[in-house]
Amino acid sequence: MKESILNSSNLFLKLALIFLLLLLSVSGIYFYASFQIAEKHFEEKNQKLNADIAGHIASELKPFLNGTLKEQAADEIMHSMMAVNPSIEVYLLDANGKILNYVAPYKKVVLDSVSLGPIEDFIANYKDEAILGDDPRKAGRKKVFSAKKVEEEGKTLGYIYVILASEEYDSANEQLFGSYILKLGSVYGLITILAALLIGILAIWFITKNLSSTIHTVKRFQQGEMSARIKINSGGEISRLAEAFNEMADTIVGNIENLKSMENLRRELVGNVSHDLRTPLAVIHGFIETLIIKQDQLTEEEKTKYLSRALTGTERLKKLVEELFELSKLEAKQIKPSKEAFFINELMDDIAQKYALLVEEKKIKISAEGHDKPFMVYADISLIERVLQNLIDNAIKFTPENGQIKLQINEKAQEVEIQVTDTGNGIPQDQVPFVFDRYHIGDKRISLDTNSTGLGLAIVKRILEIHDTSINLQSNIGKGTTFSFSLPQHSV
Repeated sequence: MKESILNSSNLFLKLALIFLLLLLSVSGIYFYASFQIAEKHFEEKNQKLNADIAGHIASELKPFLNGTLKEQAADEIMHSMMAVNPSIEVYLLDANGKILNYVAPYKKVVLDSVSLGPIEDFIANYKDEAILGDDPRKAGRKKVFSAKKVEEEGKTLGYIYVILASEEYDSANEQLFGSYILKLGSVYGLITILAALLIGILAIWFITKNLSSTIHTVKRFQQGEMSARIKINSGGEISRLAEAFNEMADTIVGNIENLKSMENLRRELVGNVSHDLRTPLAVIHGFIETLIIKQDQLTEEEKTKYLSRALTGTERLKKLVEELFELSKLEAKQIKPSKEAFFINELMDDIAQKYALLVEEKKIKISAEGHDKPFMVYADISLIERVLQNLIDNAIKFTPENGQIKLQINEKAQEVEIQVTDTGNGIPQDQVPFVFDRYHIGDKRISLDTNSTGLGLAIVKRILEIHDTSINLQSNIGKGTTFSFSLPQHSV
């Protein structure tokens, strides 16, 4: 528990630090973007408010007379405009953009000409969005401006080009704007960062708190508390993780239970084998030992008799071992049916013919009955043959002389029902629930005086279970017993 709390705390600190770094990065990007947007907004506003200033200057200034520049007159008018609005710089350009005259603080001009593209665009298309032109006082820098074409008799003589924010004005404005941004960032920005940080830390704490509970539950499960499950309160990634863990835990517990069941089956098999093999081995051992000890005292007929009984014992022992392992593999689900389509009528006829000689010795009649049409089913033909053989063996064992065993087929919806009926004494109702248990023969265990191992009906039940069907039993005392099961009908 202590370890999980420490891990949760470390995770909380790491997530909080990562969140803080992300928040600072986003804040820096935000302030930079805000500065750029604010600066662009100022330029657009300044150009929009002063868009006509060049036109006013042009209406007052007549710099050309008969196409010749009047420098003195131009200087007087331009200086008077600078006196009215000291934040501007006024330039007189010829028709090619060459600077003819200008009024700028400290006479600091480094360009001889400016590009006419933005000027023509401003005169022809200006609406609201800022248009930037060359700054004659610094190569490569762009500024908002106002411009007006100077014409005489329809001929373009030059342009009035007004930079709306002089270099000195820009310097002062940048200082004031920087101070404004600093104040805004230090007050509102700090409040925003602290609020976001607080909310983020609370969110991370809540997430890691749930994660701590999840880790604690996983630790409990790891330490052997198989019933430990993560409580799911709401949706989200943590809840999906909890659901996945709970499903995994259920699967693990189920697998453990299956392993326990398999272990119990293994122990039961060992117990049954050790018990049931001991008796026939003892009998075989007894006959062989007698033959060895009394071989000089026994007649040839007695020797043959003892050897025959020992041989019969080995055959019964072999059959018992085979059926024990067959049933064990079925119970362990190690046998998978290899299903195919086949005609059940043909299989039942073949089995009835194979048993004809055997039942004739016991004066029992065996017959296979069904519809005139053949029925095709989908199953493992060898395993279904094994089922029918075990059911017939069981019927022969309990059917008296002059009795009858009948194999019958009935059509039921999309299935085919197979019945094996005998005319034996029937099974008492109190024993019906135990008929398919191991070694059940009436209310007694198997003995060496019978040819049965007591596993036949248990094998039948398991084979049909892996075919996703079940065995049914109907019995009447003094009238006989019917075993039935169904298989899916296969369409040709």
